[in-house]
Amino acid sequence: MPILEKETTRDPDSQALPKVPVPPLKQTLDTYLKCVQHLVDEEQFKRTKAIVEKFGAPGGTGEVLQKKLLERRDKTINWVYDYWLEDMYLNNRLALTVNSSPVMVFPKQTFRDQADALRYAARLTSGVLEYKSLIDARALPVEFARGQLAGTPLCMEQYYRLFTSYRYPGLKTDKLEVQMNAASSSSSEHIIVARKNQFFVLDVVAKGKQLSEMEIFSQLEKIMAMAENAEERFPPFGVLTSDGRTEWAQARDALTKDQTNRDTLALIESCLCVLCLDEPSGMKPTDTNRALLMLHGGGQEKNGSNRWYDKSMQFVVGMDGICGVVCEHSPFEGVVLVHCSEYLVKYISGSPWKTVSSTSIKALPHPRRLLWKCNAHIQGLFPAAGERLQRLVNNLDMDVFKFKDYGKEFIKKRKMSPDAFIQVALQLAFYKCNRRLVSTYESASIRRFQGGRVDNIRSATAEALAFVRSMTDEKTTFTDQEKMKQLKEAINAQTNYTIGAITGMAIDNHLLGLVRIAKELNMEKPEIFCDETYLASNQFILSTSQVPTTVEMFCCYGPVVPNGYGACYNPQPDHILFCVSSFWESTQTSSAVFVKALNEGLLEIRDLCNSSSAAATRLADSHQGTSQPHKSGK
Repeated sequence: MPILEKETTRDPDSQALPKVPVPPLKQTLDTYLKCVQHLVDEEQFKRTKAIVEKFGAPGGTGEVLQKKLLERRDKTINWVYDYWLEDMYLNNRLALTVNSSPVMVFPKQTFRDQADALRYAARLTSGVLEYKSLIDARALPVEFARGQLAGTPLCMEQYYRLFTSYRYPGLKTDKLEVQMNAASSSSSEHIIVARKNQFFVLDVVAKGKQLSEMEIFSQLEKIMAMAENAEERFPPFGVLTSDGRTEWAQARDALTKDQTNRDTLALIESCLCVLCLDEPSGMKPTDTNRALLMLHGGGQEKNGSNRWYDKSMQFVVGMDGICGVVCEHSPFEGVVLVHCSEYLVKYISGSPWKTVSSTSIKALPHPRRLLWKCNAHIQGLFPAAGERLQRLVNNLDMDVFKFKDYGKEFIKKRKMSPDAFIQVALQLAFYKCNRRLVSTYESASIRRFQGGRVDNIRSATAEALAFVRSMTDEKTTFTDQEKMKQLKEAINAQTNYTIGAITGMAIDNHLLGLVRIAKELNMEKPEIFCDETYLASNQFILSTSQVPTTVEMFCCYGPVVPNGYGACYNPQPDHILFCVSSFWESTQTSSAVFVKALNEGLLEIRDLCNSSSAAATRLADSHQGTSQPHKSGK
């Protein structure tokens, strides 16, 4: 099993939710063909169509696999969860840094001095403990869907994995371990504090009582002083967790041969969270630089080794006021990260700092520096891991772009879905840059179901292609009326696919389930899954996600393929924040070029909507004028 839940107590609210459905086979195969037809050439599509029809034929392989998948649904709480978790995360051998772990960038802080930064860190830690106590008490209110099909209750299980998850590296596949009843062992609750690439244990419970904010502050001051002691400094072990997963698994195996290292790893792996106290980066705190520093710490020359990437939540407090959270993505989705982060930011800016006399702080056990044993082999691992991290740092091309001309209010006034509108705008931007559309991923929450995570909204629809061509074709002139019709059709297609996805009727999870069942039955991999169309359709050159926030913060992540873009967006009433990422090494991508095309496209769509509205108003006025009853001059 890829996920181990110790002492599991399933969420009772979740059990009242329906199970994730298995869509009808014919429906999925028809939708798959519709999704890929306009993205491949005619010859290739002809071959793909024949392969798909053979797979879905009566009595064919597809029907056999579908029957087994339906049986699996009956026997399990969530038929796709383990398949999806392994495919999306645990089997991936790339480094978590940039490639997998999203970050939330908190509002920029202005710290007067180090003590100010530590007060912020202590307040943040107190907020974490308060939020965790709400989770442990099952006191978080059940959430209900918003947007499309609003009002449905949502599964809350992801919240219970926020502080209790750890991702262990494996040689071939990782393991996600979740300590579900960590509340019962609260006497040993601790966090790990990283400072100057050293790791310290800070017990947040002493003599059965949770530490106060002032006590946490006092302990952090001690840690800062301990970290200055160069004689006791160990090599930067945290950098090993930024490496490829197989490389880190091999390094961890070498480490665990010594009892000292096993003890240290056990303390890190059982902590609530990691608190990274970063050195000033020396970089101008622009949105783009803050995003980069949160994603990779600036590499080994800056704070890139002052991390432990396997832990689900790492809070970063930079002495220069650059703060945020790095999350290991396998236990939960972005919306859970948002709600936790918003709670913490509000908590931090809440009540004023209480000054307490040092005599009223109870005598606390001293924070402990974590010890390591290092032989020549282990010593040789640090430079190579550091170089690979530096390559990632140098390769990441990030552009955080605030589009200020309008926000979601303008879109809503046009009676369009803001999310669908922005997705179509992203397609237009990509088309402007490449004169083609590509497989696009937009995460769709399936939390309406027990243990639901996500499926994929395939945004590169045939209708989107028709619209972007109408906006860019220099040979054929389309009227505004025709363009507006194409825009509405593209938005409707996107909205309809979204509704299908959030109700468990998308194709990606279903196709994954079928290929995994074939593997379990030791069947030869069906031809549909070896076909070049299927393989290309799962290379998401455009990976997108809407992550809206109600406080001043933003989410970002890296691309998922070497020649791709990551595009995270945060629609606000009067602006839209985009975080566009790509890799410098790819000659096919440029974040700045994409952002320029996105800005142009958003303005062009606005102008189209405005001219269309003006034309409709003129038409209505002229009709009104001609329908006035004629008055005689009596």
